[in-house]
Amino acid sequence: MRTTDETRPAGFGALLWLSLATFSMGIDGYVLAGLLPQIAEDLAVSDAVAGQLVAVFPLTAAIAGPVLSALTGRWERKLIIAISLGVFVAGNLLIAIAPDYATAMAGRVVSAIGGALLSAVVSAYVLAKTAPERRGRALSFVLGGFLAATALGVPVGLVIGQQDWRLPLFLVTGVGAVALIGILINVPRLHLPALSLRATLSPLARPAVIGAILVATGIMCASYLCFTYAAYIFEPRIGKELIVAAMFGYGVVSLGGNILSGRVTDRIDPKKVIALIIGILIVVALLGTVGLLLPGIAGAVAAFAWFFGCAFFNGGSGVALQSRLGDLEPESISLVLALNGSGMQLGSALGGMLGGALLASGLTADDLVPSSAVVLAATMVLHLFVSRAKPRVALAA
Repeated sequence: MRTTDETRPAGFGALLWLSLATFSMGIDGYVLAGLLPQIAEDLAVSDAVAGQLVAVFPLTAAIAGPVLSALTGRWERKLIIAISLGVFVAGNLLIAIAPDYATAMAGRVVSAIGGALLSAVVSAYVLAKTAPERRGRALSFVLGGFLAATALGVPVGLVIGQQDWRLPLFLVTGVGAVALIGILINVPRLHLPALSLRATLSPLARPAVIGAILVATGIMCASYLCFTYAAYIFEPRIGKELIVAAMFGYGVVSLGGNILSGRVTDRIDPKKVIALIIGILIVVALLGTVGLLLPGIAGAVAAFAWFFGCAFFNGGSGVALQSRLGDLEPESISLVLALNGSGMQLGSALGGMLGGALLASGLTADDLVPSSAVVLAATMVLHLFVSRAKPRVALAA
């Protein structure tokens, strides 16, 4: 049979350009938070108002992702990837040249709209265009671009951003533009079966799908409950100077967990991988709770061990969670992955809010670690319950 662009598999070259696209999103997702004082001064707004440039991205993405995925369900996949990446790049360029706060906010909303759709459709493309026995590794490679950005791109962005906060936005724009050119040239086209809007939205009526998405929400809530306030855990033990090193290490270790998870998910049922990850994260939280009671250097070592343990298994959770949803709803994969992204954004926000509420109630930053174990335990119960649901393929058979 003659191989056409439509039937050509997504090889390493195609995955590399998709990974570069997620790399640009990773820089954009984290770098602005470290540059808020410079942004506030340049745009003549307060720190709190400048902080809304960070907050508006996940809020917009959580809403836009599922809606746009449903509306573009019949479109060719490569076209959607190119358009969404183009919108993301245009939004960041608008922020980089913004003369005032309103323009920067508009650019942030535009970039979130493009990024939300891009995240969902890239993962759906990889799942559909890769052989089942290699999906985990392919997903980990593409999603690894996002995690690599947290380890490498964000520190570089923060360094050059000290000179001018707009420079990291130009960096994101440049990387995204290069990725767009590579995708247009190297990524094969892909048409998925056209579904009606009603059929596309049918996963919303399946409790198993909603439950699986809420598992992702729970994992991210437990993660950001501590990650948001990690500086308050580390500062009394290692000082402010080494906190950047801890964050850099978190990104590197997360990337390692993502790579290993991809290989494991190709060999083991994603449901079992998710259960294993949640279980180990509970153990890490409990051991961390005890370790943080140690004085001096021992307590600092325990803090790093706990933090990097969380990084490794949180970094490995994304591949298994998306593979599980791909099994549950292969025909509406773009929508369920967009909903998964919204669930993760919601979990991140809830984790930060819950951590802040617990600190305001009188708990210490160290007390957030056992609190995360409670959230993870509830998430484990939910996961074990929804894991009994069979994939859509099995139901059809």
